[in-house]
Amino acid sequence: MGHIDVANIDYFLSDGRQLLNGVAFRVADGAKTALIGPNGTGKTTLLRIICGDISADEGVVSRSGNMGVMRQFVGQVRDDTTVRELLLSVAAPAVAAAGAAVDAAEAAMLEHDDEPTQMAYAQAIADWGDAGGYEMETTWDEVTMAAMGVDFYKAQYRLASTLSGGEQKRLVLEALFSGPDEILLLDEPDNYLDVPGKRWLEAKLAASEKSVLFVSHDRELLANAADRIVTLEPGINGASSWTHGGGFESYVQARADRNARFEELRKRWDEEHIKLKELVNMYKNKAAFRSDMANRYQAAQTRLAKFLEAGPPEALPIEQNVKMRLKGGRTAKRAIVAQKLELTGLMKPFDAEIWFGDRVAVLGSNGSGKSHFLRLLAAGGSDPDKEHEPVSEVEIKHVPHTGSVKLGARIRPGFFAQTHARPDLLGRVLLDILHRGDEHRSGLGREAAAGALDRYGLASSSEQKYDSLSGGQQARFQILLLELSGATLLLLDEPTDNLDLHSAEALEKAIDAFEGTVLAVTHDRWFARSFDRFFVFGSDGKVYENSEPVWDEKRVQRAR
Repeated sequence: MGHIDVANIDYFLSDGRQLLNGVAFRVADGAKTALIGPNGTGKTTLLRIICGDISADEGVVSRSGNMGVMRQFVGQVRDDTTVRELLLSVAAPAVAAAGAAVDAAEAAMLEHDDEPTQMAYAQAIADWGDAGGYEMETTWDEVTMAAMGVDFYKAQYRLASTLSGGEQKRLVLEALFSGPDEILLLDEPDNYLDVPGKRWLEAKLAASEKSVLFVSHDRELLANAADRIVTLEPGINGASSWTHGGGFESYVQARADRNARFEELRKRWDEEHIKLKELVNMYKNKAAFRSDMANRYQAAQTRLAKFLEAGPPEALPIEQNVKMRLKGGRTAKRAIVAQKLELTGLMKPFDAEIWFGDRVAVLGSNGSGKSHFLRLLAAGGSDPDKEHEPVSEVEIKHVPHTGSVKLGARIRPGFFAQTHARPDLLGRVLLDILHRGDEHRSGLGREAAAGALDRYGLASSSEQKYDSLSGGQQARFQILLLELSGATLLLLDEPTDNLDLHSAEALEKAIDAFEGTVLAVTHDRWFARSFDRFFVFGSDGKVYENSEPVWDEKRVQRAR
């Protein structure tokens, strides 16, 4: 068992702005604690402070027990990292170091097969055994079988980039829950997981004796897995923390009650402040004509000074006020028509008609072809006309297919990329992106651009570059670009993955008001309730429509 104590953490950004202000909470032995808060309040930064990646400017973090960490990038690995290297990255430091030494020694053997190199390799192998590497490989064999369906011997040199985001997450989570660490820090562990994967995670959290601190925006997961919730609340001098000792079911009401108490206390403080100032002024005026009032005047001044020194009650947290205005426009009645459409190597041929105004949730397990289907539509379908070109410069990979899928007249697809991969935006400042515009949308004046960013809760980030934003801020900015683009067909690939609770609710309202057609790939059970049609990519390779969400489809059976 292990615990974490976070005591009065302050953290300042490089530009001098305070991000965290007096953050304090405790993760008790065996507790499953969720860390939530608006995008950009510092959740990932706080996790980095707790695991020692960076240092706080004030305050201390103490803990008992070893700690395993899953970082936010897991699920987005697109480089040459192998499965073995990914597993080593979440192993105990001694195992990770010994494994890296073995890999380096093997690489050296390929270059120089001389006696010193062979001796170095032999030593690295011995150190690997001493560090418990072979025992770890036995565990990893179970991990890869559970996550990928193959043993570690076959999986270890496979590129992690060939796995789906959900498979990468499942692989690392299996390793951490099976490992020896008493404490786990999990940064958005549910992102990229399908619903069976999320249910597995919920069961794993419930059954594990480990102490877990996890960041999540999934309302269903929070309701099912968290036994206490720590909220980072933005303020003028950075985010502070508030701990709710119960689960998510009682959280919303508890927070509303707490804010109501703050409002009442502040109201009483303001009233008392006015009374004391009036008292001081009264005695001041009287003391000008009566010397016997001088002592009372001085006493009133002292009372006011002590009152101000004590200060007002805790300030009411700053509430985000995200307002998304997805507009759309009229299109042909038949927005999308698929005939004998087969996604090569993924799903069997299917027919579908989607009508103007439909709200379609695309459901199914990871790797079933849902995102491929959305990308095919985003590229304009099988044989796109000029009017069907995407309304942004988002990079859309070719999707091999047979059969056809066609878009109706006046359909302009707007694509939200799950990975937020937007090479066209990298290195560019938000305000400048909106000001300059592009061939798909007109530029905005500085004042209008600032107003648009403010509606999306991005005003304070207007001078930041896109790639420096948090995942949730990038998601909101992508949705803002869709708003400005004139899209009449929204194609949203896991849009709520990184959105905070308030932003996810704002997106639901915006979709409801959108004049056009919406298709969303989602594993967010809460979000899916707002849709009226459900296309399911089944484990048998068939695509079918259901009147209710279907969450129990397994992985599609195919060679892996």
